[in-house]
Amino acid sequence: MDSSPHRVGDVMTRAAVAVGRKALFKDIVERMEQWQVSALPVLEGDGRVIGVVSEADLLPKEEFRDSDPDRFTQLRRLPDLAKAGAVCAEELMSTPAVTVRADATLAEAARIMALRHVKRLPVVSSEGVLEGVVSRGDLLKVFLRPDNDLADEIRRDIVDVLFPAPVEPVHIMVADGVATLTGRVADPARIPLAVRLVRGVEGVVGVDCRLTAADAA
Repeated sequence: MDSSPHRVGDVMTRAAVAVGRKALFKDIVERMEQWQVSALPVLEGDGRVIGVVSEADLLPKEEFRDSDPDRFTQLRRLPDLAKAGAVCAEELMSTPAVTVRADATLAEAARIMALRHVKRLPVVSSEGVLEGVVSRGDLLKVFLRPDNDLADEIRRDIVDVLFPAPVEPVHIMVADGVATLTGRVADPARIPLAVRLVRGVEGVVGVDCRLTAADAA
């Protein structure tokens, strides 16, 4: 059975901390501090995610606390100035929320985080109901997989499938996440595919492919 954590649901935190739309500014800050998180989903009564409050949404209150911005700054920073005067989650939150589904791949979640410049994503059902939260740290958990597990998956799902009858046994060694493949194979045209698939195994850091054709010197 495939034990590789390929999906967001495999690594997400299910006991997600969230706030309601009427949560007050100070309560939001206290909850972030208590749970050591940088953002909180904002929920409707049925648990549906309607937005996210992040540290970036809270900072304008401090930034503009003693300032009197000129007209140019007011026009350029209008959303931030609005948040500086906000007192509850529904006034502070960024909406619509940037979310991800539990069945999304880890690569998809990482891509969303990079493109949207966020550190955490609420994980939602098809109805938008909160199921958990996935963070950058959660996505990196795959690199803690034991080398033996990686070697077993490479053997089972890639090498035995692509090279069922090698000229000599294909040896797989994984050390610190780097997979090394050695041996001679009858179908060298499959070697580039093998490299690509091994590189795609969750937790593999690099690939050193030393496979050669059976008739190679």
